[in-house]
Amino acid sequence: MKQHCALKHGILKEFLAEFLGTFVLVLFGCGSVAQTVLSRNTLGESLTIHIGFTTGLMMGVYVAGGVSGGHLNPAVSLAMVVLGKLKIWKFPIYVIAQFLGAFAGAAGVFGLYYDAFMDFTSGILSVTGINATGHIFASYPGRHLTVLGGFIDQVIGTGMLVLCILAITDSKNIGAPKGMEPLAIGLVILGISVSMGMNCGYPLNPARDLGPRLFTAVAGWGMEVFSTAEYWWWIPVAGPLIGGITGAVVYFLLIELHHSNHTEKTNQEPEEEEEDEEEEDSSLKDKYEMITMS
Repeated sequence: MKQHCALKHGILKEFLAEFLGTFVLVLFGCGSVAQTVLSRNTLGESLTIHIGFTTGLMMGVYVAGGVSGGHLNPAVSLAMVVLGKLKIWKFPIYVIAQFLGAFAGAAGVFGLYYDAFMDFTSGILSVTGINATGHIFASYPGRHLTVLGGFIDQVIGTGMLVLCILAITDSKNIGAPKGMEPLAIGLVILGISVSMGMNCGYPLNPARDLGPRLFTAVAGWGMEVFSTAEYWWWIPVAGPLIGGITGAVVYFLLIELHHSNHTEKTNQEPEEEEEDEEEEDSSLKDKYEMITMS
């Protein structure tokens, strides 16, 4: 009975950690977009948004990292399941927490800037047009981007994110100093944002994109948030999940899989040295006996 209660308490802590961490991520990230858009670029620019999401992810991981690992992203959680670092029964619990945290974060941004939204849009919330605001909360493709191009964009971007996270947290690799992992992961997001953000704004996170998108659907933007751009919404959901698995598999096959061989070699080296020493000792002993006998 006690073990059952402890298990329920433990998973509740992880649920709340993922919820709050994702809330922080979206509040900082989407908040930086809102400030930039609603001020008509007078109080922000592209770099402002990049810094906002970088800071949001970094702080979110600091908030949740010690309790749940600070995934804040279903693609990261799925990668951990594939690698055996997260129990599969915990995966849906993490995803629900991340989704609800992102939804609540979007609601927080809308509440914070409600008056600014009304002034900017004259009360008409839209996804397209000169006063569009739907893109504050969720990703939409550039005019040049095809569906296939968008899917590949999300697979590559999320794959790089997961691959780098695994490298940063790998104790058998160089890794990051203890307590500095969130900062290093934040720098990964910054790198992706300034190199892979042109196509659709680097969502890389099904919860961070779908949660706020659903909020906009119920908060006044309507179902246009799902139908715009030939029903684009599924791309930043499916693409990151495939990308997360891809990044995890690549890191495991090319890096992590070879750690065990390295460990075996390092364990064998002392044994070989001991054998050499024993041989030297026996040869010296034989020489000594030969000398004394003569």
